[in-house]
Amino acid sequence: MNTINKVICSEFEVKGSKFLGFLMPYSFYDNQLKELKNTHPKAVHFVYAYRKIQSGQIHEGFSDDGEPRGSSGMPVLNIMRREGLIDSAVIVVRYFGGVLLGVGGLMKAYGKSILLCVDLAKKTQVMIPFEFFKTISLQCPYKILRKIEYLAKNLDLMLEKKDFMQNSIKINLSGSIKGVDTFLNIYRHDLGY
Repeated sequence: MNTINKVICSEFEVKGSKFLGFLMPYSFYDNQLKELKNTHPKAVHFVYAYRKIQSGQIHEGFSDDGEPRGSSGMPVLNIMRREGLIDSAVIVVRYFGGVLLGVGGLMKAYGKSILLCVDLAKKTQVMIPFEFFKTISLQCPYKILRKIEYLAKNLDLMLEKKDFMQNSIKINLSGSIKGVDTFLNIYRHDLGY
């Protein structure tokens, strides 16, 4: 699976209709949709699709935004699936050019919009492998806290100090599964806990 680490844009025209594609991290989606609607008040459609991880499950959604049913949102979502995109969203802004494209033409146009974004994301290395994240809680003695902080930083883990007790501290560590597992191995073997 792959994800995106910044917004990628595409633009092209078909029979007078202009299609603006935006592929982005899912966390940008809500704000980006509002911003695009403000920036493009004369656009007719704001088609979107997304795939995100929530509670360990993949959740998907899409909207044809007034286009014929199945002509836009679902084709975009299917391309996201095929490309293995996760924690990502696509918004395609359409300016109607006066010529009806038909369902098949719309499917091709909306599909092309995301494919242009995907191709650019691959070329510019904005598409990166998706890593599942993990959070653990543990209690560590104050005497090794600096070592824990150093190790967490080197493994690119987020460390959150939770509860301060007399001889120890409760902490949460979050990061990639590989990073957390490496931390636990070092913590158990090298630090003796």
